Formats: sequence, structure tokens, C-alpha cells
Amino acid sequence: MKLLDLYAKMKGDLNRIEQQLEKSVTSDHALMSETSLHLLKAGGKRIRPVFVLLSGKFGDYRLDVLERVAVPLELIHMASLVHDDVIDDAETRRGQMTVKSKWDNRIAMYTGDYIYAKALTIVTELPNPHIHQILSKAMVEMCIGEMEQIRDFFNTEQSVRQYLLRIRRKTALLIATSCQLGAVAANADRVTANRLYRFGYNVGMAFQIRDDVLDLCGTEKQLGKPPGSDIRQGNMTLPVLLALREEAVRDKLLQAIARIRESDGTDGTDEAIRLIRASRGIAAAEEMADRYIAKSLAALERLPDIPAKRDLIEIAHFIGKRNY
Repeated sequence: MKLLDLYAKMKGDLNRIEQQLEKSVTSDHALMSETSLHLLKAGGKRIRPVFVLLSGKFGDYRLDVLERVAVPLELIHMASLVHDDVIDDAETRRGQMTVKSKWDNRIAMYTGDYIYAKALTIVTELPNPHIHQILSKAMVEMCIGEMEQIRDFFNTEQSVRQYLLRIRRKTALLIATSCQLGAVAANADRVTANRLYRFGYNVGMAFQIRDDVLDLCGTEKQLGKPPGSDIRQGNMTLPVLLALREEAVRDKLLQAIARIRESDGTDGTDEAIRLIRASRGIAAAEEMADRYIAKSLAALERLPDIPAKRDLIEIAHFIGKRNY
């Protein structure tokens, strides 16, 4: 089964999530509604709600409960994107103008804050304190990950371990939490919830590594933004760090990165991308992503053989090989 078939199978429930997302960010304040809906209308894979719903299949599946987890998790992700675009000075996302570029930085920051607040409002409708503890911990870790990324802009001496810890906080934990909370909200047993968490964590790590590879190999049409956005802003991703290990590439790549920094991203990016593509950095990063996918599949092995398990396996394979 292809991923589109999976989404078609879940169409009714995902449509409900989409309606609730729109309802949740609609406000009596016209500008707040307009800015919040701007990113929502640009679309997205909604991978976090999908993980919530599929994980809920391992327990007592009730959409009216699960939507109160799925919607907040997607809102938290959306809010982080709005804030990221301010930090990155990004003009486009998903082929559309960012909130920051269509309005301004202040409007974007308050929009992100508003979306975060709406996420917390919805999840408080669930009485289980364990859900609130898990979610709040994930949000704290996400913020630390964002700070670490800013701290390490243009740090070419950082280790691969630093990078992995950063993407764990920035990306993997929210995906892991989506899987875990789907199970917890459906009253699945703790062992099942923990296995789904490990699945989501490893899928999330692979997802971000693949994202970082695509930023250097993809086209603007595939990405919805210009390629090389990460290195242009100084974000040293895994393919860059691995390329810097190669003696034949290191000095020239360091020079190109220095030019990017000195020119605020207007010079040196094309040369840096060319050098990274000529190295083994891309292939080595993809190999690491494949290892995380293998770990994610191993985490599912002892779960019941239900259709949701097969769907999770399908998504893992897609994430490992995705090109958009």
C-alpha cells in the first residue's frame, strides 16, 4: 500500500482533524485568524496527527478523545514553524509566503505564541495528568533544541553527537510523543505506549536527517523553498558535518561557509552545496537515516499484528526514502 492509499483510508478522521485545526485557530480577532490560518491553509503532511490516530488503534480508539491530542500536537508543530521562519529569515514555506514575510516579525512571533496557547487550551480538556506531563516535557525540550541550533550557527567544529542531540529535541521528540500520546489517550498499556514512543523517536530522527539531506539535494519545487536554506543561515546539518571530515573537501568547504557568513547568505551557498554533493556526506547521512528506520521497525516487532502496525511500517519506509 502506498502512502496516499493510507491517507485515503483515514480520510474521514483526518478531515475531522483538519476541521478542528481550523476551528481551533479561528479567533474573533480578524488579523490573528488570518495569520494563523495562513500556514494551516498551505497544507502539510499532518504526520503527527496520523501517528496519534494510528497509535490509538492499539487501545480504545475514540476520535473525540484522540483529536484532543492530535490537534494540539499539530498546532505545536505549526507554532514552531512560524517562529523558525523568523529566526531563519525565511521568505517561503510549502511554496507560500511565510507569516513573517507576508506581515512582519512581530506579527509572526505573536501568531506563534497564540497557536501554542490554543494547543494548550485544547489538551486541558483531557483529565489525564500523564498526558500533560509528557506534552509539557516535550515542549521544554523543543525550546532547548531551538536554542542549541541558534548557539551552533556556523559552528563547523561541532560533533555529530551534538547534531543528533539537537534534532532529537527539535524534531524526534514531538513525533515520538505523538505516537506515545495516541496510545496513552486510548488507554493502551504502558509497554505498548513505550514501544510506540521508540518507534516514533527513531522515525523522527530519520525524518529530520532526510529533511536535511533534501535541503541540499532537492529542488525548490520539491521543497517549497530554495535549496540550501539551512547552510545559508548557518545551520550545520549532518551532511555538512560529515563532508567536513573529508580532507579533500574540508578547506574549500570551510572557505565557502565563511563566505556565506560574511555575506549574510548571499555568496558561497552554491559552492558549498556543490562541495557537499561531491563528498560522501550525503550518502553517509542517508545510511544513518536508514539505521534509524531499521530501529523504528524493530520497535514494532512485538506489537499486535493489526492493520495500524502495517500502516506504521509503510510510513517508516516512506520517510526513509521520501523526496519531498
